[in-house]
Amino acid sequence: MPRLSGLLCASLLIGEAAAQDVATQAEVPLDTIPLSSAAPPTPAAERAADPAVIEEIIVTAQKKAESIQNTPISMSAFNEQMLQERGIDGVDKLQGNVPGLSVEPFPTSNSTLRMFIRGVGLSDAQVTQDPAVGVYVDGVYVARSSGLALEVADLQRIEVLKGPQGTLYGRNTTGGAINLITKKPDPSAFWTQFSGSAGDRALLSGKGTINVPLAGDAAVKLGVLAKHRDGTMENTGPGGDFGDREALGLRFDARWVPTDWLQMDYGFDLTNVDARAPIAQAVLPPDADKGTANLIKEYAELNTVYSSRRLDHLATGMPLEQSTTRVSGHALTLTLPFDGHELKYIGAYRKLDDQYYADLGGGAGSTDFRLDSNRYDGPAAIVACGGPTPRVIPRQRQDQWSHELQLSGHLFEEQLDYIVGGFLFSEHATDRTPFSHQASSGLLPAQLGPLYAMFPGLVNDVATLAGPRIVTFNMRDYGADNRANALYGQLTWTPDILEQRLHLTGGYRRSQDRREASKSYTQDNYLEVDINGIGTAQKLSSAEAFDDVRGERSYSNDSYSLITQFDLRRDIHFYAKYVEGYRSGGFNLRDPQISGASGPASDGTNYGYGFTDGFAPEYVKTTELGMKSDWLGRRLRINADVFWTDFDDMQINFLIPGTLGDTKATNAGRARIRGVEFEGVLAITGGLRLSIDYSYLDAKVLEVTDATGANVAGQYPFPSAPKNSGVVALDYTLYRASWGQLRGSTNYIYMGSRNGGGLPGRSDLSYLPSCGIFSTRLAVSGIALGRGTLEVAAFARNLLDKDYVTEAIPTLPHTDRAVFWGEPLTIGAELSYAWQ
Repeated sequence: MPRLSGLLCASLLIGEAAAQDVATQAEVPLDTIPLSSAAPPTPAAERAADPAVIEEIIVTAQKKAESIQNTPISMSAFNEQMLQERGIDGVDKLQGNVPGLSVEPFPTSNSTLRMFIRGVGLSDAQVTQDPAVGVYVDGVYVARSSGLALEVADLQRIEVLKGPQGTLYGRNTTGGAINLITKKPDPSAFWTQFSGSAGDRALLSGKGTINVPLAGDAAVKLGVLAKHRDGTMENTGPGGDFGDREALGLRFDARWVPTDWLQMDYGFDLTNVDARAPIAQAVLPPDADKGTANLIKEYAELNTVYSSRRLDHLATGMPLEQSTTRVSGHALTLTLPFDGHELKYIGAYRKLDDQYYADLGGGAGSTDFRLDSNRYDGPAAIVACGGPTPRVIPRQRQDQWSHELQLSGHLFEEQLDYIVGGFLFSEHATDRTPFSHQASSGLLPAQLGPLYAMFPGLVNDVATLAGPRIVTFNMRDYGADNRANALYGQLTWTPDILEQRLHLTGGYRRSQDRREASKSYTQDNYLEVDINGIGTAQKLSSAEAFDDVRGERSYSNDSYSLITQFDLRRDIHFYAKYVEGYRSGGFNLRDPQISGASGPASDGTNYGYGFTDGFAPEYVKTTELGMKSDWLGRRLRINADVFWTDFDDMQINFLIPGTLGDTKATNAGRARIRGVEFEGVLAITGGLRLSIDYSYLDAKVLEVTDATGANVAGQYPFPSAPKNSGVVALDYTLYRASWGQLRGSTNYIYMGSRNGGGLPGRSDLSYLPSCGIFSTRLAVSGIALGRGTLEVAAFARNLLDKDYVTEAIPTLPHTDRAVFWGEPLTIGAELSYAWQ
């Protein structure tokens, strides 16, 4: 807490005051948007005279500034005010706020997110497997899902693009893309702003930003964010509480415009998170076949706490250690405008260092049944490595470089818009766990018979022994080196016919990937016994050993997009589109077999492939029909679309039955997703606005071929494709006066039930039930104070304190279903001040 307090004090000093709503500063002036391609922005005088008019939102989803209403993409966008009112300060907080988007935490890492758009995503998180939803920070691709729960100190806008973005964004956007856009320095004025909040569970956060002009053509900006929050469940065992989190976010930007033909932007961001992992609360006792873990499941059951309701405390046996995530990035953007054209270069380097510690034990505080990588001191450790194993915190590191060059502009009297570009990307990543304890458990006397049956040679040694234990150690050293390059182009032609209401767009991208992976892995199982008071151990079995086993594969892809857009009026647009995309192939580091020649897996099935065989890309094709429209003088907005997505060579990840974390990944299937999306906004009065967003998904896996050639598609549902999801929001102004106004915002988020992933044919153990969450915020804003304005607000999230599940695990030895709970009722207050 001392470090956090110091950071908050620094934020307070930075934020003695703050800028008047810098969210209204568009990076590209509105008057640069051609009237032929966008509805004209409402003049300030018109907005003042009629505050019921729905404001324009300018987005850069097509790598150019344009009205969201004229962008032929199903998408959601949040400006700075919306982010504040809904409590969205990062990618993880988008969960529930965008229908059709699921953002789920990874079970063993606080900073890793699993994202699905329209049911398309990746349930695992490996350095050799790519997600299906691309995340971009100011145009820079973030390759790994680890570290995505980052703290962005100075967000101005978030854009969520739904559906494949294979032309302009490229590989690994088969589900869609998320753009995080930060504020840029302003050479024209000095401003500073501050906001702080406090609430239950020791919530304390502060954010400060200062913009300093250096000259008429240069400015710098610094943003600081600090946050502390106690966890949602007390750990009555050693170590911190489950879910404790302390975060620091820094952002530095510089802008220099030395001439009218050159603009230089540099940005640096840093996120540092110290956290304790949440615990997987056991719901169901173990009844399913646990494979080799059947020996210990009954003993584990005796050392586990079960409940179908959220508990307020559980306990670890060993200390719950701290996880640390550090993410940083540098980006340089050079923009050269000339004669209706623009040349842009974006170069970036990003670094991730993620240390994640998880305890998956039964929550009863037992040291006799453990699932963790903490210290182990016993006979098995002496036999295995000559002494106690150390406390180990797995560590993932990644470095990435990217370069992108874009040329865009207008030709033929602005009848032809174009963008062409090239992209280069490289990354090196490692995921390492030194030799350490993974699991240990005592055995009940009734299990000695099965033990003798499994290992007949032990009968004479063990028959008279007492207190046997099974102990598992493992070591892993994974690596990945990936290269990618692409050339792309997109043209939009607006012919003279039909009063230039017709716009025809074609896009193409040529991509090439090279993937390299390495794996070193050992796993040894020991039987630990006590003979006449003297402890000893004997190795029972070992998994197939990997000693720097390597795999390499290369891929290429051609993706196309065709879009027809017709402007029925300047504020009513229809579009039809066909878009292709692909997700890169890779390697499955959790595969326990080296290759297809390794024979059957632990479940007795010979799958015919292993780690070195890897898997090929997944291909997606989407057809979409949509409408974007404003009515009643822009007091009513109705946007809607229907789409059909087909998958070929679908990538399937599944757990091998009877194992804790061994998986198989292959191109095993075909699938399709059909859907309908709707967005409606009604400005009832100048002080009352209602918005409704809705998504319907009909997702079905059509074909999955197993090792025998049979179609077992019914065992592999889409893991996170809720049939129904939606958001209803009401924004209202209760009172206006010369000194300020009283404003409120209330929203209801609904997420339908989702199939869980992992265990074939047992989605009943990993499903996520439907949930509905109310949140509200009430603010007194526009209070004049000195040269700035003050806002004071109170908020309540999950107002009805609903218990809801964010993730479920079906494969732990002590339970058939363990769950992670979402945030309970959160109440707090905010204070913000802006000065210029």
